[in-house]
Amino acid sequence: MSDSELVADGIRGRLICGLQPVREAIRAHGPKLERIVVESETDALQLQALARFARDQGIRVERQPRAYLDHMARGVRHQGAIAWAPALALTALEELALGPSTLIVALDEVQDPQNFGAVVRSAVALGATAVMWPEHRSAPLTPSMFRASAGGIEHATLCRVASLTAALDYLRSRDVCVIGLDMDGPYAIDSVDLKSEACLVVGAEGKGLRKTIKSRCDSLARLPMSGPLGSLNASVAVAIGLYEAVRQRG
Repeated sequence: MSDSELVADGIRGRLICGLQPVREAIRAHGPKLERIVVESETDALQLQALARFARDQGIRVERQPRAYLDHMARGVRHQGAIAWAPALALTALEELALGPSTLIVALDEVQDPQNFGAVVRSAVALGATAVMWPEHRSAPLTPSMFRASAGGIEHATLCRVASLTAALDYLRSRDVCVIGLDMDGPYAIDSVDLKSEACLVVGAEGKGLRKTIKSRCDSLARLPMSGPLGSLNASVAVAIGLYEAVRQRG
């Protein structure tokens, strides 16, 4: 069983919690969803609409008391809706489709599931090719991470690698420009060419990029900030970097 799967109430699958995450799971997987449960002790219009949407896709919907959902969600905020989805598909590094429009996000030991999920959300929203991270010292794929992605995890291309340094070396050998986001970088992000294939690398909040990762970057770019704070969390930095790439690619 992978780190994103569990067995609950006789159902094996990947637990998803929350209105938006469940809605995106329905869009992405349709009748492949094992089961959807909505709270029975409320007539909230959003839950009614979600149940109709699921049934229209041929998905079994159950109504259960809130206590049941609380027990299954194990502390993850569920908003009255949970679902069991197929296991996430991970794409091998060598199987990523690389070309002129490639835009990869790489995470260097980002261990906070909220940050990890928010990065995935931004990556999907802004059209990144894939999200890549090392298998060690990274946040696991869990219901809290899925919820933080607001359903983006269901649409993302995910690439977990044994070694991030080796993966960046591979990308550079395939003509992908590797750009590290670093608060002390010599170049402002808007002065870096992001029009062709690129990989944006971000480190964990408070730590930044490791020296070994910086040495694999073709350039280090900073995000210009005029306020009193000197850094941003990983998800915000990624969103700004991706937006700059989208702006340049017009």
